[in-house]
Amino acid sequence: MMTANDSLDKVPSLDGCCQQLKDFLLDSARHGLSFHDFEQALWAKVLHLGHLATQEFLDQQGSGDLGPELTGPDGQPLRRLEHTHSRDFTGVFGTFTLARTCYGSREGQKIDFVPLDNRLQLPASKFSYLLQDFNGLLLTEQPFTQVAAALERILQLKQHVESLERQSQHMAEHVEPYRDAQPAPPALEEGPILVRSADAKGVPMRRPADAPSIKSHDHKRGPKTGRKKQAIVGAVYSVAPLVRTAEDIIEMLFCEPEARKSRPKRPAPCHKRVLARLNEYTDKQAVTHDGMAEVFTWMAEQLEERNPQHEKVVVNLFDGDKRLPKAKALFDGDKRLPKAQGPQVAEGRQVDILYLLHVTPKLWAAAAQLAPRESPQAEQQVRTWVLQVLKGKTKAVLQDMREQGEKHGLKGTKKKELAKACNFLDRRRGQMRYHCYLKAGYPIASGVIEGACRHYVKDRMERTGMSWKQPGAQAMLELRSVALNGDWDEFQSFYRERQCAALYPHRQVLEEVSWPLAA
Repeated sequence: MMTANDSLDKVPSLDGCCQQLKDFLLDSARHGLSFHDFEQALWAKVLHLGHLATQEFLDQQGSGDLGPELTGPDGQPLRRLEHTHSRDFTGVFGTFTLARTCYGSREGQKIDFVPLDNRLQLPASKFSYLLQDFNGLLLTEQPFTQVAAALERILQLKQHVESLERQSQHMAEHVEPYRDAQPAPPALEEGPILVRSADAKGVPMRRPADAPSIKSHDHKRGPKTGRKKQAIVGAVYSVAPLVRTAEDIIEMLFCEPEARKSRPKRPAPCHKRVLARLNEYTDKQAVTHDGMAEVFTWMAEQLEERNPQHEKVVVNLFDGDKRLPKAKALFDGDKRLPKAQGPQVAEGRQVDILYLLHVTPKLWAAAAQLAPRESPQAEQQVRTWVLQVLKGKTKAVLQDMREQGEKHGLKGTKKKELAKACNFLDRRRGQMRYHCYLKAGYPIASGVIEGACRHYVKDRMERTGMSWKQPGAQAMLELRSVALNGDWDEFQSFYRERQCAALYPHRQVLEEVSWPLAA
């Protein structure tokens, strides 16, 4: 890798490099060079040209020597220190060494002002903001080692995994301030129904080196107790109503996959925003956080910002996890919203809905106690029960399930499994008024939140052999939320501006002096 200390007589000038690039292009055309060989060689030359151009840009800036004395932001005189202070700096075109003139009281004491750093608004770390941008976005999708290898192949730039981890954690610290600064979506772009949904997904955690082995679980199949920490995922979006019948839903559930592709498109979610927190985590200041509380507080704030007049219906779409409705009730920022009882989209109403696809597995479990699970009899029984549930006849379904259990003389495990399914559905009948929901056009499926859990958490953080430390896991959840919300470019601008404001609060000092460009 070339650095700024390389002797200039070993490399051509910037003008000479441009001429060489032009000559290479013409020679390649004349000699019939294959496109692959041309493109590969061209990319290497572009990287080399970028390095020379960056070096020339930095050379033009000089060292930032603004004279023997400089007036500081508080009017105090600052002296030019005797020696220049060098720092290495890595951008997308390589690593460079900057010799900087610094100002302070005297050599060996605190440096008060570095004109070159202020003029260029350099980041605190040795990596340019553009390189941090590339690293961060790629890291939201790929493991650290793969990102390091990919960028080394593309940019001929070697980065250590530990460095990428530090960058991601530092950048993630700015996500929450960015999120807090975002305005609510324009009201005209919102649908009439606001949906709040949440779910949990396990994240494999790395055990501390001094942690005792989990001997009691070593020989059991499946995930080991204590090896995962739950990430609580929340989503808020608006959507237009879609009126359907119970028969429409049955056709969708039981038709062949190919037939589903020809169905009309559902209304797309508007301004979907997601947030995830580890259920319990400790930050850098050793403060312990309740991830469930933070996610539900954020969702309540989203609803209040996006529905300030309470004219929209709010659909609370949850699975059977008993913690979620309790958390909603505890951390809801607006206790004034009453529950909706009828099918109409009434102004300022909340509706609690149990995901339909958390009901159907219970019906399949019950049917499997009465007939073989893969049999036509079991499928027909489930189809009948689902249709009745969708038509608001859950009580009749529960009665039929219990009566059939007695008729078949179920005992032991089969009897317990049937009772378990019945009890689950009986406790949640108030969230299963699907005949009302369908008539009103409310969503009853969990695709948005389950898709968010799968893509947000599982696809990046639960790959084979992967394990996380707590700071890295929470940082990745933060960065992925920005990427998945479609806010990456805007977040990067916010991040740079916030960094520069913190690092260079006295940049106005440069406005009073004439910057001497190098000859």
